[in-house]
Amino acid sequence: MNTRMLLLAASVGFLAGCPDDDTHSNNDSPPASPPVQTDAAKQYEVTVTNLTVSQPLSPLAILTHSSNYQLFQVGQPASIALEKVAESGDNTDLLAEKDSNDNVTMSYSGAGVILPGSADSLTFEIADDSTSQLSIASMLVNTNDGFVGETGIDLSTIAVGESYTMNMPVWDAGTEANSETSASIPGPAAGGEGFNAARDDDDKVSFHPGVVSLDDGLTTSALTASHRFLNPGAKFSITRIK
Repeated sequence: MNTRMLLLAASVGFLAGCPDDDTHSNNDSPPASPPVQTDAAKQYEVTVTNLTVSQPLSPLAILTHSSNYQLFQVGQPASIALEKVAESGDNTDLLAEKDSNDNVTMSYSGAGVILPGSADSLTFEIADDSTSQLSIASMLVNTNDGFVGETGIDLSTIAVGESYTMNMPVWDAGTEANSETSASIPGPAAGGEGFNAARDDDDKVSFHPGVVSLDDGLTTSALTASHRFLNPGAKFSITRIK
């Protein structure tokens, strides 16, 4: 019995002193590589071309947002931020919706006034398809409250290298009567007042009927026949570059 106990004890001691193959293998294996980080942001370039003859466009206001946001709705009142764009070309309040509206993720301003026949382009990124809609607006500055604009353009289905182009009609914000007087046109044709909080039109966004002008019999108009425009007022194009 004693001999068996001694042999058993010796065997246990021998096994305890041997290395564990599994443990040894785990300790010596190289550490796991960290997961590869990929940049999922999609990059786009937007270009707006002014198609009018004598209507400069104010600096662009571009917003990226979710499907819960609308810049405007035909037949409904314009927001104050859009009214300021349409009456004075001031895009400050509209761009600030990035900070005041949870549905708006980013906002971008164009480089400056887009003269007739000219274009402005800018590049931006979208990291999340849930906020891959785009809205854009710019004033025809020789009008009372005319603007080109689009809302809810879905960018999520545009593949890398693909482009999307559309004509932009001219809208009437419905916030200021189309009097065409020198006191109410802020552009170079008159140099009058820009934004005015009082709304003296039908207070709903609609298709712009065009300007009448002095040449066509509106005796109080500061505009001439050259300031008339045909739709579309601008061309919008977007290309996904990444």
